[in-house]
Amino acid sequence: MMHLAEGWKDYQLLDAGGGEKFESWAGIKVVRPDPQAFWPRNKSINWNEHDMYYHRSKSGGGSWEIKNPKTPEAWKVAFSDLKFHIRPTGFKHMGLFPEQAVNWQWVQNKIKAAQRPINVLNLFAYTGGATVSALSAGASVTHVDAAKGMNNWAKDNIHLSGLSAKPHRILTDDVLKFVRREGRRGTQYDGIIMDPPVFGRGPGGEMWKLEEKLYELVNECAKILSDQPLFILINAYTAGFSPTVFGNVLDIIKENYRLGGIVSTAEIGLPAKSNVILPCGMFARWESI
Repeated sequence: MMHLAEGWKDYQLLDAGGGEKFESWAGIKVVRPDPQAFWPRNKSINWNEHDMYYHRSKSGGGSWEIKNPKTPEAWKVAFSDLKFHIRPTGFKHMGLFPEQAVNWQWVQNKIKAAQRPINVLNLFAYTGGATVSALSAGASVTHVDAAKGMNNWAKDNIHLSGLSAKPHRILTDDVLKFVRREGRRGTQYDGIIMDPPVFGRGPGGEMWKLEEKLYELVNECAKILSDQPLFILINAYTAGFSPTVFGNVLDIIKENYRLGGIVSTAEIGLPAKSNVILPCGMFARWESI
């Protein structure tokens, strides 16, 4: 099953093909690499209208070519009542993954439907898309990422959305070490979100490998769930694993901790103006019922 991120006004995927994607971010048109889009481009879409183009380097990384001199260094986009700062980074990213609107809306719906105070933990939290979403739905949020720069960006997004006064913590830490400390402190969470990379390092050089550490992390997270847990959400971008892999992790955790509820998995994607659908990752969710 594929869940599509729809309802955007400030973002549109115009086309994808030839190993790239052509996007409009609040009217600023961007071409970036996307290895999954290996079908041909749509000939009815004029890719030459781009304002910015990311050139991948053969030695790794890449650089931006700014075709339109009026292109700002940073600008804003909105999804419903959520607002975000956008700017191109050296690793082709824009500071936001628009397909995540699928998960933002789901998280908001779960929090609002609970009709009680909800405490959410967001791990590998990046620039805070899920953090802003959960705060806007009325939850208190602890946001953890190993990159201080991303955490500062998240603070800007929280402020931009008018949520600075809402209860939240932004922490630069290794996520596994943090979760273990929370367990020792007796801190509990009703909802846990994680967006783990395939490979990464913590602020102290801690090594993270998805296939080696994910189950351990989810198991530690289960220990800090509240007596009335609401959800665990795992989002993943790797094309090397099936959504079933992440679903199996949650099924085992559900059984071991007698959580009840249900586990579901699916792909997420973006519909293009050219009528193709670009796969953008997957999720596995455990939720109480």
